[in-house]
Amino acid sequence: MSHKVTIPIGPYHPLQEEPEFYKLVVDGERVVDIDVRIGWNHRGIEKLSETKSFDQSAYLVERICGICSTSHPLAYVNAVEDIDEIDIPERAAYIRTITAELERIHSHMLWLGLAGHFLGYNTVFMWAWRYREPILDILEAISGNRNNYAMMKVGGVRRDIDESEIPHYKKILNDELLPALEMFKGAVLDDPVLAARLKGVGKLTKEDAIDYSALGPTARASGYDIDVRRDEPYAAYDKIKWNVILQEEGDVFAKSVVRILEMIESAHIIIQCFDKLPRGPIDANVKQVSPGDGIGHHEAPRGEVIHIVRCDGTNRPVRHKVRAPTFMNFPSFKKTVVGETIADATIILAAIDPCYCCTERLTAVSHKDSKTIMGVQRLIHLSHHKTWDIGKAMGFSDKELIEKMGKKIE
Repeated sequence: MSHKVTIPIGPYHPLQEEPEFYKLVVDGERVVDIDVRIGWNHRGIEKLSETKSFDQSAYLVERICGICSTSHPLAYVNAVEDIDEIDIPERAAYIRTITAELERIHSHMLWLGLAGHFLGYNTVFMWAWRYREPILDILEAISGNRNNYAMMKVGGVRRDIDESEIPHYKKILNDELLPALEMFKGAVLDDPVLAARLKGVGKLTKEDAIDYSALGPTARASGYDIDVRRDEPYAAYDKIKWNVILQEEGDVFAKSVVRILEMIESAHIIIQCFDKLPRGPIDANVKQVSPGDGIGHHEAPRGEVIHIVRCDGTNRPVRHKVRAPTFMNFPSFKKTVVGETIADATIILAAIDPCYCCTERLTAVSHKDSKTIMGVQRLIHLSHHKTWDIGKAMGFSDKELIEKMGKKIE
């Protein structure tokens, strides 16, 4: 006889790095349904950005996520530069690429360590933390910080790279990191326990990856060949040689392999950037941003992050929209976890490398009776009014706004 039981996990749980709440509906050991609730971390970053100057917002969006603390600023400055089609100095483009790829390595290394911890494989956890340290040391030497590097600014970067230190950085990459990554690759690919534990678990087919609009390693592990660094190049990604890493199986094992191989690819990208780093300025010295809209993106460690910025000619955004990769990857969790065992649910979730603080959106709830007092439709209504008011302030006529929005907002 079927006997379904609901197992609540979270919103605070020792195995989760951030608060999230999901209810597993299980029949015996099998997951038959899941209800996911996020929304515990909303901090109003988009609204805060409207009160900051363009320079201040670059610091603000770094605080969206500590692990993606250069991904959001890079997408943001790309968006602002898109408004005026600003060309940044070539040296700045290479430095942006170096910083972004160092962050990809440290993010994937962190994921690898936590994945080992989830599986009870704490040797991997300790190895990953050991070999992540030299990457953080390079980031600290370049930017002054192990996280929140404050490197990105509209028109370029804030800090140059001391060329006398480049041989030292390359030595770390060649002599410490790459041998460690080869060790990890061998350990994962050849370990029969990991293969038995991860192969065939949480499988996301290529068709499902496309249907769910999956991004980053989550998509590429299913054979979905997308990477915005190649598809719509920015920074220095079109000036160096590198490959998009793909696997076909779509399971947790494939996602692990993609991240390990991507770290090796990132190390080679960084070394090429050091070798080809051109001389010259690092800042275009942008003084003013014209009225208009700009879209910027970056292939963050978890997938494409997009920032959309609207300017009215002042020194601050009048609208700033952020779309993080976890927002797109998270719905695929339901597709991959139903039918799996309770024991596999956490590692299947971890396989998309979720970041809730990047993803949070707001629903206002009364503390008295727990009833929703501002749901999605109300927020959409307020957004329409805000957009109409901004359009009028920018000089658009009612007719033009109706054409753009499809209706008149009273």
